[in-house]
Amino acid sequence: MYSSNLKGFLLAVVSSAFIGSSFIIKKKGLRKAGVNGPSASSGGYGYLLEPLWWIGMVTMIVGEIANFVAYIYAPAALVTPLGALSIIVSAVLAHLLLKEKLQKMGMLGCLLCVVGSVVIVLHAPQEESIDSVEEIWELATQPAFLLYVGSVVAVALVLILYCAPRYGQTNIMIYIGICSVIGSLTVMSVKAIGIAIKLTLEGINQAKYFQTWIFAMVAITCIITQLNYLNMVSILFIVRVIFRVIVIASG
Repeated sequence: MYSSNLKGFLLAVVSSAFIGSSFIIKKKGLRKAGVNGPSASSGGYGYLLEPLWWIGMVTMIVGEIANFVAYIYAPAALVTPLGALSIIVSAVLAHLLLKEKLQKMGMLGCLLCVVGSVVIVLHAPQEESIDSVEEIWELATQPAFLLYVGSVVAVALVLILYCAPRYGQTNIMIYIGICSVIGSLTVMSVKAIGIAIKLTLEGINQAKYFQTWIFAMVAITCIITQLNYLNMVSILFIVRVIFRVIVIASG
């Protein structure tokens, strides 16, 4: 168990470094793309033709893969809070490369996030042994959890369909709210997929269960939605610091 948790810990740290760097690279790409056409914040997709944005995307994918594998080896309560390390990476790179100044309150916020993450990691509960993705499905179909999922979907739809078109350009909390509420489902579905892969590698095939594919579709849908709204806000704000805090809180 210690060896497994250590692997998860190291992968989560590497993931934070890559992810923290990726959003700074992507933001530089978004800025370049915005010069030649509609910016991502106004719904433009010209950044898809910008090589620098794709370099940032590849960097982020590498980081997310490392983060995904970390969930296979270690509990979510250990892996997710370590995302706070990317706050430091993003803050330093934003200062050096983007000339974005982090004020004293921002520094205090970064410090509190790191301290909070350390406290959570040190007191993380022991993860229960899971022998099949069907066990995860049983837990996911409990009335209380279904009520939570329904609430998350309802809030996300209100933010996406009503609030984002009207207030997204002027209020950062709209886009952050979308990423936040959907992020909680992303973390849980990714953890389920990670466990399924781990069991499959151990010789217990989980691909035969339809539940595995449902979790995969939920994860893909949530990730794509988050990326879309994250790109919209990245051009306007130092979003990585805020976004990782939200993901940590929602996970």
